[in-house]
Amino acid sequence: MRLISAALKFGAVLAASSVSTAFAGGVVSGKVLQVVVRASDGLVYAIVSGTPTGQPTCAKGNYWMIMNETSDVGHKQYAMLLQAQATGAQITIWGSGNCTRWGDGEDIDTIFEVSQ
Repeated sequence: MRLISAALKFGAVLAASSVSTAFAGGVVSGKVLQVVVRASDGLVYAIVSGTPTGQPTCAKGNYWMIMNETSDVGHKQYAMLLQAQATGAQITIWGSGNCTRWGDGEDIDTIFEVSQ
């Protein structure tokens, strides 16, 4: 029984450590205040009401970039942002830890809809 308990605890520690390293970027929770789409380069980004924490040094503001707006994931993230803005839902965004799409805005890794 102790061996099973120890194995379960070890598995929980591994799971927790892999989750924390999967989200190496910033995080913000709040309402979507604005979604911006630029015609000049297709850039899509969102401004969120909460205060971000843990962002990389390249991220200068509270705007979060869809890394690839032409991909299936980019389309889904855009739809989630629009829905959250339209309904006033609370969301949480986890950043990728990179500013690849725009030099001073962190790329979105994951969007969670928290509540409406």
